[in-house]
Amino acid sequence: MEQRDEELIRQHLTDDGELRELYEEHLELKNRLEIFRTKLYLTNEEELERKRIQKLKLASKDKLMTALHRHRQEAR
Repeated sequence: MEQRDEELIRQHLTDDGELRELYEEHLELKNRLEIFRTKLYLTNEEELERKRIQKLKLASKDKLMTALHRHRQEAR
């Protein structure tokens, strides 16, 4: 995520509950993926879970970007 997106998110975290929830979900999924990145070897189950989390993170980011787009439109 770009720094300007992060800044816009931080500006609206207190007044947009949906955006806050989406951002928190995105960070949680990012942290869970980071755990897998620290391992030298993943079991088959771990690899499946890593891929599942990646898909969830991408979907989460799409929702987050949609919410950011809405805030950018409102600012115009």
